[in-house]
Amino acid sequence: MWSSHLPLDAYALVHMGGAMGDALIAVALADSVFFSLPVGQAKLKVALYLVLTMAPLAVAAPVLVPLLDRWGQLRAIAFAASAGRGLVALYAAPRFGTLLLFPLAFLLLVLSKVNGITKNGLTMGYAPPREGLVKANARLSRIGVIGGLLAAAPGVALLKAGGAQAVVNLAAAAYFITMLLTLRLPRPRTTRVRGEVTRLGAIPRLTVAATGTAALKAASGFLLFLLAFALRKGNEPAYWLGVLAIGAAAGGFLGDVVSPRLSRFLREEAAVFTSLVAAGVVAMWAAAEFHLWVLAVFAGFAGLATELGRLSFQSQMQRSAPEGAHGRVFVRYDLAFQLAWVAGAFLPAALSFSFRTGVLIMALFYLTLGAAYLIRPVLFRRLIDRATPG
Repeated sequence: MWSSHLPLDAYALVHMGGAMGDALIAVALADSVFFSLPVGQAKLKVALYLVLTMAPLAVAAPVLVPLLDRWGQLRAIAFAASAGRGLVALYAAPRFGTLLLFPLAFLLLVLSKVNGITKNGLTMGYAPPREGLVKANARLSRIGVIGGLLAAAPGVALLKAGGAQAVVNLAAAAYFITMLLTLRLPRPRTTRVRGEVTRLGAIPRLTVAATGTAALKAASGFLLFLLAFALRKGNEPAYWLGVLAIGAAAGGFLGDVVSPRLSRFLREEAAVFTSLVAAGVVAMWAAAEFHLWVLAVFAGFAGLATELGRLSFQSQMQRSAPEGAHGRVFVRYDLAFQLAWVAGAFLPAALSFSFRTGVLIMALFYLTLGAAYLIRPVLFRRLIDRATPG
């Protein structure tokens, strides 16, 4: 990627560097916020943390929207987001065990969301015309997963040797390197797309697809915190959660690999439907058999379904976003999906129910959502027929 002359390759390095920094921050936060607390205290603090995660994008949106609508500011925003994350991480490192942790983590989330939304526009501007947005998005997602995994192993080792402060310092270094890599980015190619968009940034013809993607995001948040608290209640080894996280990441990575290939043979809805049904069936199996390898398979199918749905909607959104409204569109849908994830995660963090009950809920949810994906094209055609005169 370093020697390539393709703009997407230059941006892929930037994306990998940011993913490495984010993974290191996640390693440090997991140790200081969650696993070091009793279950009851962890639930209260994690619930508070989830409430706080709903605010970063709302805080950044008033500034982001006009900047993103001006296409030429994308590289400057990416540079500023990386520099800001590096400075905040550097300041946070010696204060990671103090009360300043939450406001500093909140600021990191704000800057991370800024960077994530900018990624949509830069992907549009750098995707090769022959490659297509699905393939470009999937490729960047794969590179992000690889970057996160490459950073996670030394991050965990450094956590054991030097504590959270050392890990956060390494994250700051990753962010600063990412900042320097943004200087190599060329100006993104402008797009000429016209279409209907509401004042709040919604694209009417994507309403059904957006609803399905939001549901998948909610299920992803629910599953993560359900597994985390269930494992702690059962006094299972901490590495179980790591194995399940790897399983979910592997499922998402598989989605990034197969999505561009599946689009040649299957409609996007068919691929998402198949993965949803598989996740629902394996969830029912996991509810009956509480074994690590069964849970890992379930997490993998859930990650696969979520990633296929995300890639499908992301590419549709990028293709449909009208010129001059990118900021409104990208911020609108990113905020909606973040709220859905937090809402799903809040349930197992705030309420008490057994693991088996939670997994059965997941099984019914995935199977119901799969049925919705199956009948969606039929309902959509009927709506079009009714709206068409004659």
